[in-house]
Amino acid sequence: MIHYKTSEEVQIIKQGAQILGKAHGEVAKHIKEGVKTSFLDKIAEEYIRDNNGVPSFKGYNGFPSSLCISVNEVVVHGFPGSYVLKDGDIISVDCGVFHQGFHSDSAYTYPVGEVSPQVLSLLKATKDSLYLGIEKAVFGNRIGDIGFSIQKFVEAKGYTVVRELVGHGLGKSLHEAPEVPNYGKKGSGPLLKAGMVLAIEPMVNLGTRNIVQERDGWTIRTADRKQSAHYEHTVAIFEDRTEILTTHQYIEENFKF
Repeated sequence: MIHYKTSEEVQIIKQGAQILGKAHGEVAKHIKEGVKTSFLDKIAEEYIRDNNGVPSFKGYNGFPSSLCISVNEVVVHGFPGSYVLKDGDIISVDCGVFHQGFHSDSAYTYPVGEVSPQVLSLLKATKDSLYLGIEKAVFGNRIGDIGFSIQKFVEAKGYTVVRELVGHGLGKSLHEAPEVPNYGKKGSGPLLKAGMVLAIEPMVNLGTRNIVQERDGWTIRTADRKQSAHYEHTVAIFEDRTEILTTHQYIEENFKF
């Protein structure tokens, strides 16, 4: 069942999304060689809690951390821990904020130090595909239009789209209907209506689209251990526009590549 949000509820989500964006910005300041991923998690949790939010992910179905930190071949759901970032890594930081009864969710993938041009191109294509998907997330379109746009763009560049993991609705729950795949057919799937709030999140691989779940029950990596990138925004659909509620502004003010 899809839960449609009022304009007032969308504004609450947007308020939480600003906390989330600024938390991402604080994390971005510290993404460099020699930093433990557990330190990044600490930075995010402290900022969120100090600013009237609660980390959406911590404790969600037993997840132990405030951030999902996924390095190199890890697609999503990686645990922060003792891993120390090194030159040539890429790191995806996924975070959610619960604020005044509603969730927001966003992600960004960073290069660390000198990363190969091939992998930088993967990051750029994945980020570009996010915005192409958002362009199709408009009143009167269908969910399949979003995924078709993302899939067509990245596959034309020789990359692959993860099929088993998808975007989603969100609001009072972190994951709500409808699912928002990053692949699909034009004109298929649920109709996009005013009041929908969606997390659109392309997950794009350098090699095979096939994935493996590690024994921890959470970490998802590529089957061929080639790199994967992940970018995400929370958006709200109105009859006359689509609004991006989350922001990468604070990331991009603090991290240049």
